Amino acid sequence: MNNLALANPPTQRTNNHIRKMNSIAPHKKAKALKKSSRRPAKELCSECGLCDTYYIHYVKEACAFLNQQIAELEAEAHGRSRNLENQDDLYFGVHQEMMAAKKKQPIAGAQWTGIVSTIACEMLEKGIVEGVVCVQNTKEDRFGPMPVIARTPEEVLAAKVNKPTLSPNLSVLEEIEKSGLKKLLVIGVGCQIQALRTVEKELGLEKLYVLGTPCVDNVTREGLQKFLETTSKSPETVVHYEFMQDYRVHFKHTDGSTETVPFFGLKTNQLKDVFAPSCMSCFDYVNSLADLVVGYMGAPFGWQWLVVRNETGREMLELVKEELDTQPVMSKGDRKQAVQQSIPAYDQGVTLPMWAAKMMGVVIEKIGPKGLEYARFSIDSHFTRNYLYVKRNYPEKLEAHVPAYAKAIVGQYKLPE
Repeated sequence: MNNLALANPPTQRTNNHIRKMNSIAPHKKAKALKKSSRRPAKELCSECGLCDTYYIHYVKEACAFLNQQIAELEAEAHGRSRNLENQDDLYFGVHQEMMAAKKKQPIAGAQWTGIVSTIACEMLEKGIVEGVVCVQNTKEDRFGPMPVIARTPEEVLAAKVNKPTLSPNLSVLEEIEKSGLKKLLVIGVGCQIQALRTVEKELGLEKLYVLGTPCVDNVTREGLQKFLETTSKSPETVVHYEFMQDYRVHFKHTDGSTETVPFFGLKTNQLKDVFAPSCMSCFDYVNSLADLVVGYMGAPFGWQWLVVRNETGREMLELVKEELDTQPVMSKGDRKQAVQQSIPAYDQGVTLPMWAAKMMGVVIEKIGPKGLEYARFSIDSHFTRNYLYVKRNYPEKLEAHVPAYAKAIVGQYKLPE
C-alpha cells in the first residue's frame, strides 16, 4: 500500500468536493462562442442564441441546421409524430385542435389582436410561470431584437409586435438555469424551439411551456432595411409588417396608417438575396414542437389561427378562452395551380408592373385559396422554393435535412432543375 496515501487520507470535505465536481453537468464546462466567432452551422446559422451560452456543448445535436430531428422531438413533446397519411397532420403537424380566434378587446399596438401577449401576461399574473422568454427591441433600433426574461406583464407588453430579424432568443438560457427559475414560458420560432426541446432536460425546470409563432423569411438587419426601402413608400416610419391572407404585405406606420403592397408586385429580382440562408433552408414554418401555436395564415383575414398541439397547449389556451371570439377553421379553393405557376416565376425573379400586380391581387383575393387552403398555399410555395435552394446550394445535406413531410409536400409539384 502507498505510504503517502496513508499519510494523507482523503477528508470528508475532499470527497464531497470530488462528488460535486463529478456531478457538474458537462455543458457547464463549455464556453460560449464570442460574437465574432463563426458558428458551427456556418452560413446556415439562424442566430438562435444557443451558441451564445454554454449550451453550445449540445449544438451538434440541437441545431436545426446540423441535425434535423423534428419527428423524434414531436414524439417526445406531443406523444407521437405526425401522421403523413393525414393531410392536416402532414401540413400543420401534431395537433389536438385548430381554430380561428381574435381577442374581444384587442391590445393596442399589438401586431394582430394580442393573444400571445395576453397568454403570457395571464401566466405570470396567475403564478403559473415565474418568467417569460420574449423579445423586446433595443433602445437604439425599433427592429433590433433584445431577448429578455420578462418577470412582469409590463415587460411582456414591451415585447409585443414581431421582430422580423434573426433573434438570439436562446441567449438567455444560462441566465435561466443560474436564476433558479422552475416554471417558464418560452415564446419563439421553429429553429429556436427545436434547439430548446433538445436541451430542455438540462435546464433544471419543473415545467416548461412553449408558445410558438409560425415563422418564414427572416432577415438580417441589413436585409430588412433593403426590403423596407425596396417595398415601402416610407421605410423610416414602418413599425411592423406582415404578409397577410389577402395576398398583400401590410405595413403599419408610426402615424397608425396601413400601407399595402400586393405579393405579386414585390421586386423579387432585387429581394431574392435578402432572406437569411437559414430561412431559405427551413421546413418548420408551422413551429411543429411548440405546445400552442398562434399565427394568422390558416384563419380568415382579421383573425388568428390557433393550433393546440398537446395538453400543455390546451392549458395555456384555456386561460384566455373567455376573452376570445372563436370560430372553426375553414378551407376554400384550390392552391395547386397557383403554386405550380409561382415556382418558375420566383425562380426566374419575375416582377410584375404594379398595375398588373394590383389587378392580379384583386382577382386572386376573390377566387384564390382561403383559410387552411391559403396556409397550404403558403407552405407549398415556401417548401418548394427552399427545397430547390438546399438542392442547389447544399446537395450533400438534402436527404438528411429535408423532413419526410416536406418531401411529401414538395413531391406534388414539378420543379425546375
